[in-house]
Amino acid sequence: MRAAYYERKGPAPKVLVLGELPDPQPAPGEVRVKLRFSGINPTDTKLRGGWDGNMEMPFPRVIPHQDGAGVVDAVGPGVPQSRLGERVWVYEAQRGRAFGTAAEYVAIPSENAVALPEGASFETGACLGIAGMTAHRCLFRDGGIQGQTVLVAGGAGAVGHAAIQLAKWGGARVASTVSRPEQEKLAREAGADLVVNRKTEDAAARIKAFTRGLGLDRVVEVAFEANLELDRAVLKANGVISTYSSGPPESAPRIPFTAIMRQGISVHFILVYVMPREAHQLAARDLNAAIEAGRYRPHIAGIFKLDETAKAHEAQESSGTVGKLLVGV
Repeated sequence: MRAAYYERKGPAPKVLVLGELPDPQPAPGEVRVKLRFSGINPTDTKLRGGWDGNMEMPFPRVIPHQDGAGVVDAVGPGVPQSRLGERVWVYEAQRGRAFGTAAEYVAIPSENAVALPEGASFETGACLGIAGMTAHRCLFRDGGIQGQTVLVAGGAGAVGHAAIQLAKWGGARVASTVSRPEQEKLAREAGADLVVNRKTEDAAARIKAFTRGLGLDRVVEVAFEANLELDRAVLKANGVISTYSSGPPESAPRIPFTAIMRQGISVHFILVYVMPREAHQLAARDLNAAIEAGRYRPHIAGIFKLDETAKAHEAQESSGTVGKLLVGV
């Protein structure tokens, strides 16, 4: 099979190569997916680039990317033959494994290949895994959000864009912050009831007015350290911050313990890779339900060819794109 891979960490153009590798064979409990698209996430580029100074290779050779979509073309022992030919979306393909989805085939545990709803494209499927499951966990970790008011920080990012749509599907009113005009358009199209440019507007005042002074129930936060004071200012007592990202690792956030305690704020630190199995299953179920209801549609910023995987990684790292980046296999 053709695959993009690296055998040492470093800048994408210097370490990512395209080559021929043996086709994977599904082990017991696994399926093999003939991939159509591979989805890129920040963790993929960080792992390849040596995030936080970690330049040690976990395996001699790594095929990157956690997300993808395609068709099951082989099953291992213990997996029903009925899965053959099934259209699926894939999540956490490379978690604890050497070979992810930047290839023509991937062999993964059967439960990590989720049936793709009828009518949903492979492109949509390749966007769902990490971003969709992260957004779902941020929103629904404590149960339903019907009737709540939620702030989604960074509403044009992959997780933020998913969170707006899932929050609306879940019955919440949604405010979102952005930093550029093109992001504002995307957040509105996703369904946000209020969109605030945090660089040009008084975000706290606008959000407080949106909640009629009652405060927010929950914040889905992409920049915990930078936005903590804003979040405190707009959350009601006993509100929740669900954060999945902060500043660079060398800049540890200072947490004002007493102030947060006095508001009774709960902080959930969300990392999809350590979510319980049940949380993954619930997220997969709800993502499919939202797609089937026509309430969730990822925004795709660009599609690269497999031999352009290094360029795709550079685009992901540039922060200049708005939406998900895919590699066509």
